[in-house]
Amino acid sequence: MDLVLWRHAEAVDASEVGGDDMARGLTSRGQRQAEVMALWLQARLPKGAQVLVSPALRARQTAQALGAEMRIVEAMAPERGGVETLLQEVGWHAELGASSSSIKTVVFVGHQPVLGMTAATLMCGTPQFWAVKKGAVWWLRSRARDGGCELRAVESPQFESTLKR
Repeated sequence: MDLVLWRHAEAVDASEVGGDDMARGLTSRGQRQAEVMALWLQARLPKGAQVLVSPALRARQTAQALGAEMRIVEAMAPERGGVETLLQEVGWHAELGASSSSIKTVVFVGHQPVLGMTAATLMCGTPQFWAVKKGAVWWLRSRARDGGCELRAVESPQFESTLKR
């Protein structure tokens, strides 16, 4: 299984939306970050990749830049779901035992610290506070033979000139 962890792009401050964290939309810079990363992903994602997203506006707007059908995962709202909830929602554990010639790919658009902790858990076996930059993508692949995980790519919209390849 391939799991693409995509942190939402830069959002407005909560004070700009009356303190409602869930209503924070993307800034103009954040919209550009989302568009840059969406172009990079569109060139690499296989057909049939699933897109799951936190219900927060900033995460939904980030995912919308991809132009793909998405499923909102209420359990992964900020301050709600953790690493195990994320892994359950994307089907990580179920896919490890599956014998399939095709690799299932799931893109999850969400928040810190859960994205960094998920990457750390999959890579090292323990949750740690790893930083994932706003708008960045971490692409992980499960290794069925040993239950491990390999890091396929880390991309950030700050490196826009290298993403156009």
